[in-house]
Amino acid sequence: MVDVVEGCRLPVLRKNQENEDEWPLAEILSVKEIPGRKLYYVHYIDFNKRLDEWVTPDRLDMKKLQFPKKEAKTPTKNGLPGSRPSSPESEVVRVAGAGPQHTPSRPPQPQAQQKSIPTKTSLPDFQVLQQQAQDSQDSSDGIPSTPRMTGSLVSDRSHDDIVTRMKNIDCIELGRHRLKPWYFSPYPQELTTLPILYLCEFCLKYLKSLKCLQRHLTKCNLRHPPGNEIYRKGTISFFEIDGRKNKTYSQNLCLLAKCFLDHKTLYYDTDPFLFYVMTEYDSKGFHIVGYFSKEKESTEDYNVACILTLPPYQRRGYGKLLIEFSYELSKVEGKTGTPEKPLSDLGLLSYRSYWSQTILEILMDLKPDNGERPQITINDISEITSVKKEDVISTLQYLNLINYYKGQYILTLSEDIVEGHERAMQKRHLRIDSKCLHFTPKDWSKRGKW
Repeated sequence: MVDVVEGCRLPVLRKNQENEDEWPLAEILSVKEIPGRKLYYVHYIDFNKRLDEWVTPDRLDMKKLQFPKKEAKTPTKNGLPGSRPSSPESEVVRVAGAGPQHTPSRPPQPQAQQKSIPTKTSLPDFQVLQQQAQDSQDSSDGIPSTPRMTGSLVSDRSHDDIVTRMKNIDCIELGRHRLKPWYFSPYPQELTTLPILYLCEFCLKYLKSLKCLQRHLTKCNLRHPPGNEIYRKGTISFFEIDGRKNKTYSQNLCLLAKCFLDHKTLYYDTDPFLFYVMTEYDSKGFHIVGYFSKEKESTEDYNVACILTLPPYQRRGYGKLLIEFSYELSKVEGKTGTPEKPLSDLGLLSYRSYWSQTILEILMDLKPDNGERPQITINDISEITSVKKEDVISTLQYLNLINYYKGQYILTLSEDIVEGHERAMQKRHLRIDSKCLHFTPKDWSKRGKW
């Protein structure tokens, strides 16, 4: 029998989202032997890395086996072969920044006759026209409701090696939840062989056994993230954590986040960052739902470096709430902001949806001015929402709203867009209440080394 080695490619059996068999091409990243058989760690070509998995030999289509091509060694200036990528121990890992893009398909362009309604915006001046649309949108707000589970994610692999391409933690227990990591995270090597890694859900300390966790909980006094609670409404709270003052917590948060963020590089130096942790309160304490980080000083107007909703809380509106909160902080700071680019596939979907709903909310609230169509500029939209001007324009283009009509640029709102937006807003129950925010921005440029 032919040996299947690392680097080989061949079709591998997997179940798709409809639970049907399919045979996508996959690359063998690693091989290990357990008593009685071999296991193969595969990456499905053109699929997200979070679907990588260990498979048994019976799932391999050996008839279509492709062996790896031999690559010529690249000499360096001194004639030696090029150096290997850094190992996970030496690799600096930074959870800040947003990841590889996956661009969903654009909504179809309406083709029907235009009807004017008394609203006007500008770029510098846009007219907003009502339009009867024959084609429907992809989803309630023109954004696909779920990311495709296919599509290659282009990201920087300059520091990648075979170890960091493989998930190294099988399962994490965090409070009442058990999480299956999607990606590699540089937890200590001795913890990666455990069936379950235990985390204290309040301080995020990692422990090797349930007994160690129980012993830790008798000594851990935290029942909420460290730092200042700057927002509370109902059971939802936000805590602001300084990466310099609460270094251990911030590093533990980054390690946890890296399990679900592939596009990150993670720095152990958390000093330049603030972390905003969203929690849900019950009688046992404040349980982490998600978080975002931001640089204390950003030269590129980034108001989010990294953003994550933990898997048990996804698809429940918390992601959009995190995004809305980041812009609420920008409003208090008197700035426009944008997330670090490029965005991950899930991040891109969430931001596109948030930007679309926020901008459509403003456009649909415009009222006629003395019988004339009211005007609003792109700058006005940006100032009202704190969304950076480039993101406003890209969202209008993505929704296919910009048209050229009778010598000027027009925003064309189709009936489908309007109805879809109204349906989406009815489902959006979680919103930030600015009256519940108690936040005073700091001028970090005057604080020396933070």
